[in-house]
Amino acid sequence: MQTVLYARVSTIDQTIAHQQAQAEAAGFKFDRVVADHGVSGVSTRLVDRPEGQRLFDILRAGDVLVVRWVDRLGRNYADVTDTIRELMRRGVIVRTIINGMTFDGATSDPIQQAVRDALIGFMAATAQAQAEASKAAQAAGIEHAKAQDGKRYLGRKPSYTRRQFETAQDLLAQGNGVSLIAKSTGLSRQTVYRLKDDPAAAEFALAEWELAGRLSA
Repeated sequence: MQTVLYARVSTIDQTIAHQQAQAEAAGFKFDRVVADHGVSGVSTRLVDRPEGQRLFDILRAGDVLVVRWVDRLGRNYADVTDTIRELMRRGVIVRTIINGMTFDGATSDPIQQAVRDALIGFMAATAQAQAEASKAAQAAGIEHAKAQDGKRYLGRKPSYTRRQFETAQDLLAQGNGVSLIAKSTGLSRQTVYRLKDDPAAAEFALAEWELAGRLSA
């Protein structure tokens, strides 16, 4: 039996280092790391990704697949639920770093199966909803940029990076307190409160500045 960490980043300039660090900090030890770089979780199914295909080839019954959260498998509800169910049918145990969930196809009790499947559906739906919210924020930023014809006022540059934003959201999802998140991310408590109270607005501000950077490059 082996434990495999699967990581995915959406752009080629991102790294999987923080996903691996999160796994190790949570106490996971793995035999190998499989990662896809610059691959969208919205438009590309896991089985269609270069390393996603290899993942299905190497996993065997009794193996454990570790992911930061189900959104690393995908951000499409049908794809994520189908993927986890297929892995469970093969006897693979799926574990998430965030929330510490375990999905095991060996469960035979009908009530436990129902609870497990409901959790899979909820987490997959949440992953898709987050992707759609991010896409909407980016689209709004693009439309705003077009309307201003390059003369838009972006406001103050966000005091957090994409990585800090995602890490803070991960820690918030785990129920961690503001002080711990501030210490872990290097952000101020005030910034963490903003990310917690209005994540959509925080995502929008970040997306606009990212867009501005791409347009000026």
